[in-house]
Amino acid sequence: MLKHNILNKKTGYLFYGLTPPKQNTEEEKIKSIAQKQIDRIKDLGIDALVLYDIQDESSRTNKPRPFPFLKTLAPDYYNENYLQKLSLPKIIYKSVAGSTKESFTKWIKEKEGKEEFCVFVGAPSKTQKISLSLIDAYKIKQEANSDIILGGVTIPERHFAKGDEHERVFDKIDKSCQFFISQCVYNVDNAKHFISDYYYAAKERDHDLAPIIFTLTPCGSVKTLEFMNWLGIDIPGWLKNELKYSNDILAKSVNICKDIAKELYEYCNHKGIPVGFNIESVAIRKAEIDASIELLKSVKAMME
Repeated sequence: MLKHNILNKKTGYLFYGLTPPKQNTEEEKIKSIAQKQIDRIKDLGIDALVLYDIQDESSRTNKPRPFPFLKTLAPDYYNENYLQKLSLPKIIYKSVAGSTKESFTKWIKEKEGKEEFCVFVGAPSKTQKISLSLIDAYKIKQEANSDIILGGVTIPERHFAKGDEHERVFDKIDKSCQFFISQCVYNVDNAKHFISDYYYAAKERDHDLAPIIFTLTPCGSVKTLEFMNWLGIDIPGWLKNELKYSNDILAKSVNICKDIAKELYEYCNHKGIPVGFNIESVAIRKAEIDASIELLKSVKAMME
């Protein structure tokens, strides 16, 4: 159903995003984490589970990272070895910068028939040394005639800064991307600016509109707020104050995310843009995990 909906540019997607456990986690602990995730997700009625491939983004900024970077299990490995009992589509993120042409070609061939949906991710900055570019990864995928449904990353903040995010999306569509997942959205104006230019440029060119999935993430502490800012997520100053000085920052952030979802959904629906939401749960605190589920259920009810 997900493949059919993406290929036919349907609307109303609902994803749930997770980060695999850390690489140094003990085997029994990984199994326990996976089972808890399966139990939590299996009855949510989502269209897909998104599994991230976390990179060290320190090359993107000179500012110190609020939390230490710790490598996680590869999302495809985690899925194939621990999440197979979860019978719903998985969208596997794949960081390509550390691959060689040979190793990536081999990976593509190995995933044939295993992974239906992937999102390729390039280097976090131009200063980082890489072995394989995102453009080369797209080319390898096309030359392999892989039937993986490929997604791309879109960043509304980049559109605010450069004004060309819709052109990047069209270029990625030409390179076989068929849906897009955004960076976390806390500035609804940035997202609407991007989606407006995307819509009107497509209309002028008679170009199909690929589905855009906006990511929403609850924020449970001032430290997490600082980390979001470090990652490049644009949170308007007034909104930072609303969160920072709130009596319950987590509940406040969930309500803000609900409002953002409603505004983006109505805006996109009015223009006939295929849209959906990816609710992230990248924290380990139970309260934040529960908040992500609450947000997901609210967004699901709003779309229905």
